[in-house]
Amino acid sequence: MTDTFNRSISYLRVSVTDRCNLRCRYCMPEGGIERRGHSDILRSEEIIEICSAAVELGITKIRVTGGEPLVRKGITELCAELGKLGVELTLTTNGILLAQYAAALYSAGVSRVNVSLDTLNPDRFRELTRGGELSAVLRGIEAARSAGMSPLKINAVALRGVNDDEFEAFRQLTLDGTTEVRFIELMPIGEGKALWDSSFYTYDNEKLPPRMSVIAPVSHAFCPDCNRLRLTADGKIKPCLHSALELNVRGLHGDNLRSALLDAANAKPERHAGLTSAAPSESKRGMNRIGG
Repeated sequence: MTDTFNRSISYLRVSVTDRCNLRCRYCMPEGGIERRGHSDILRSEEIIEICSAAVELGITKIRVTGGEPLVRKGITELCAELGKLGVELTLTTNGILLAQYAAALYSAGVSRVNVSLDTLNPDRFRELTRGGELSAVLRGIEAARSAGMSPLKINAVALRGVNDDEFEAFRQLTLDGTTEVRFIELMPIGEGKALWDSSFYTYDNEKLPPRMSVIAPVSHAFCPDCNRLRLTADGKIKPCLHSALELNVRGLHGDNLRSALLDAANAKPERHAGLTSAAPSESKRGMNRIGG
């Protein structure tokens, strides 16, 4: 097979688990999620095979996500194998375990991390995450910086009436010149559907200072420029975060695997759902089962 992805498809987000060690209110039900058996989740060998095929077709960047990827046993070894594919390898984490893993991840080839962090207030963090400790995340951020991961990116979901008074605190993080803050618009997907009307708000990208920006899938959909596919932890390719369409790639090999990946790329919609309370995401999964 000689076909390759269209040049616009160069980025694969790989969910290595749908488990998480935090239960964020806009992401996960209060009671947590249904536990899966090991056989329901892709083995490391399967992830590597799928990613290798994607790289053959033109993928140049892989982001390891979850759930929370650092709760997966053998995550450092998996990242080391993915790093051998010659791609830009990054990882998104909530930071709780990052202090423990940062140096090893960097040695394994993870060039930088994105840390999901919605508040810098310890009490508010505990409330938003149903018991998490902000201090652990801050230690993880320092460990990643010390390990050499740069730039360090902080992803904060913008929540009206929750963290909209913390702009200056987040801005202070950027003043060292090594850290960027991106405010992500709350999306009506999963648990976010119930919160969207009361909590959605956004910033004006053009008025933000250096090293601060907005990821705006709701107010400024960037579908025509979307260059990514998503691999779920159970072996499905999602052409679009907000589409219900998922294509199975688990158990496929060789040309059959590459053909399925090409089909997924060709199935990317021109535009996702309207992303309002009246027209929420069509995804069958919440964000904890898709990955950041």
